[in-house]
Amino acid sequence: MEIGLSSAVFYPNVKTENSIKLISDLGFLCAEVFLNSPFEYEVDYVKKLVEIKDKYKLEISSVHSFSSSFEPYLFDAYKRRRRDMLKFFEMVCKAGKLLGANCYTFHGMRLGPSDFISKELIHDVYNNLTYIAAENEIKLAQENVSWCMSSSIEYLRNLKENCRYPIYFTLDIKQAYRAGVNPMEYLEVMDTNLINFHINDRDDKHTCLLPGDGTVDFQSIFNKIKSLNYTGNAIMEVYSNNYKSYEDIKNSKKYLEKFI
Repeated sequence: MEIGLSSAVFYPNVKTENSIKLISDLGFLCAEVFLNSPFEYEVDYVKKLVEIKDKYKLEISSVHSFSSSFEPYLFDAYKRRRRDMLKFFEMVCKAGKLLGANCYTFHGMRLGPSDFISKELIHDVYNNLTYIAAENEIKLAQENVSWCMSSSIEYLRNLKENCRYPIYFTLDIKQAYRAGVNPMEYLEVMDTNLINFHINDRDDKHTCLLPGDGTVDFQSIFNKIKSLNYTGNAIMEVYSNNYKSYEDIKNSKKYLEKFI
């Protein structure tokens, strides 16, 4: 396990292509690449990212998309809309394959009324998505997100038990606490299908902080993850207003290394 960094920590101040060198310069050996616009899903652009990551010998363990623009509509009751949104999903999968990523961090359906959407439709969509991801040699990693259906333990359990192909998972600490759920509860469901880990901190006044700046019991979380024989990385994912300097990020990485 390595401590990695998400390119999202630099949004919106650093272009994605420039974030790769920056991540490497900060001493990280692996990263999650957050593709911030449909332009960044294009093959020619992704090939440039591949050249840069190869130059700096940075492992890209996962990709994340500008998900709110299309992922919720992959489950839309209107078939034509689902079909159109699938084009973006396929582009991100292909980008992930080119970058050598192991998984695609996925948000999926938003919380809200779903009168026109049945469980059968949800399962069918996931069956299609996981199949497309597998065709591109990456795994769909459903993230627990506080404002999405995936904030529900029961929803995640239902996917795991009823989808045709394996559902993998990304655990995000801040999203767990925002949903009012202990991260350990998510890990009970994710179990050995955990494939990606977003690590961040919190306290009574802040829902997202750099690891080491809050009160999260990382030792217990790492112990649990290790008991699941987790072989992925711990990707630091915070917001650009959660640190004052890049030195803060480096110090947070050093803090986390004692747990691995």
